[in-house]
Amino acid sequence: MNTRHFTSGSAAVLAAALLLSACGMGTSSTGDSGDSGGSGGDSSKSGGGNEVISSYAPGEREQLREISGKTLQGKPLDLADYKGHIVVVNLWGSNCGPCRAEAPNLVKVAKETEAEGVRFVGINTRDPSREAAIRFEEEYGVSYPSLYDQMGRIVLKLPRGSVNPQTIPSTVFLDGSGRLAARALVPLSERDLRGVLRPLIAEQKKA
Repeated sequence: MNTRHFTSGSAAVLAAALLLSACGMGTSSTGDSGDSGGSGGDSSKSGGGNEVISSYAPGEREQLREISGKTLQGKPLDLADYKGHIVVVNLWGSNCGPCRAEAPNLVKVAKETEAEGVRFVGINTRDPSREAAIRFEEEYGVSYPSLYDQMGRIVLKLPRGSVNPQTIPSTVFLDGSGRLAARALVPLSERDLRGVLRPLIAEQKKA
C-alpha cells in the first residue's frame, strides 16, 4: 500500500476495501447443486489443495472458550446458552460478496433444521457499520442473531487454527456439548450445510 495521505472520505472507502479484501473467495458452490464435499467425512479440499471443510471425531473435538457479547440489536448473547443444541456459527460482513451469496443457504437450512435442535448464530466481524449489517439481515431475511464484533476480538476466541480471522465467510459447527465438530473456510451451499449437519444430528439423537 502506498503512503499517500487520505481524507476522511477516502479513509471510509479504504475501510470498505479492506473488508472486501478479507472475504474468502473459496471454490465451494453457493447453490443447492454445489458439490464441494461436505459429506460428513473427515475433510474436503479445494482444487488448490487447501483443506476447506473439515469434520472432527468426538474424541478430537476442542471445547470452545466463552464466546459472548452483544448482538447487532444490542441484546446480550452467550453461546453457552445453546448447550445441548448443535450450533452453526457463521462469520460474515455486510460488504462481503461471498457472504451475500451464502446468506440464502444459511437462512433456508437454519429454518429446515431448527426442529431437529440446530441453532444458527452469526458473528458480524470487522464491519464498520452496525446499521449496514442490520440492513443485510433484513435484505436476506436472517432471523437468527449475530454478535457484533467490529474489532474482531470475538473471532479470536474461536479455537486456534479453526478459522482465519482475516477471511470471511467462515463457519464452525459445534456439537451439543459446545465442542468444535466441524469447520468450513469457504462459502457454503445448502448441500454443504446439510452434509455437515446430518451426521451431527444423528449423533445428537443417540446421545
